[in-house]
Amino acid sequence: MERRRRQYSGIWDDGVPSSVMMIVEKDRECLNLRVLFRSTPSRTRSLFFVNPPLLPEYSLISRAPLFAETKMEDKTSQFKIILGSSSLPRRKILAEMGYEFTLMSADIDEKGIRKEKPEELVMALAEAKADAIVQRLPVSDYVHEAEPTLLITSDQVVVYEGVIREKPANEEEAHQFIKGYSGGHAATVGSVLVTNVKTGFRKGEWDRVEIHFHEIPDEVIEKLIEEGNVLHVAGGLLIEHPLIKPYIKQVVGAIDSVMGLPKALTEKLIKEAV
Repeated sequence: MERRRRQYSGIWDDGVPSSVMMIVEKDRECLNLRVLFRSTPSRTRSLFFVNPPLLPEYSLISRAPLFAETKMEDKTSQFKIILGSSSLPRRKILAEMGYEFTLMSADIDEKGIRKEKPEELVMALAEAKADAIVQRLPVSDYVHEAEPTLLITSDQVVVYEGVIREKPANEEEAHQFIKGYSGGHAATVGSVLVTNVKTGFRKGEWDRVEIHFHEIPDEVIEKLIEEGNVLHVAGGLLIEHPLIKPYIKQVVGAIDSVMGLPKALTEKLIKEAV
């Protein structure tokens, strides 16, 4: 980053402004906590994380809050929510939408579910997650409760030149993935499925976001791989990483969808499922 580079907010002449570097360092700290949280066994997470690490609050792409700072709305009176995911970004997004919820995660063999089209794959995975969680719930108790309980499950893949990409198998593949994005574009395809446990009603849809990149220097790619974080995400695509942010040219779609849970779609499905 210590180079002359034209940004949307102006030109950085001899290095990076201190205000921007403060955001970068904050992003890096949050990102490292995310990776540490992911690698910590679920049974021991509570021993190390009193408050789960959150996503970075600011984006160098827009020089504005990555997640809008809006007044929380109370939405907890008519129904209960179970978020069927251990994803920290999804937890943050759903909380920002004003919902209180409990957490459950599905123990399924995702590799055993294969579809040719990314849209069909993410929907099938969300369905499988919902089925696995419902089987563990005392459904008869939920049926007799006055207020319904909604189960939200989701999944996401990266698509590059029509090919579905999962986590890189090794550093060489990670380099190949990121190098391919340089000067080009990729897409995330994500699903949201809402199941009303009381009534059995279920509705799901998918969302697609296109991400366009500037040329990514080889030294930036090498640094990303050296840090190792990109090895743990689908397609090696981690647009919130402070090293990648300056090279994001355009995001066509909602940032929250890229992060794993499109707010507008989730809100729509919740209203339909109640």
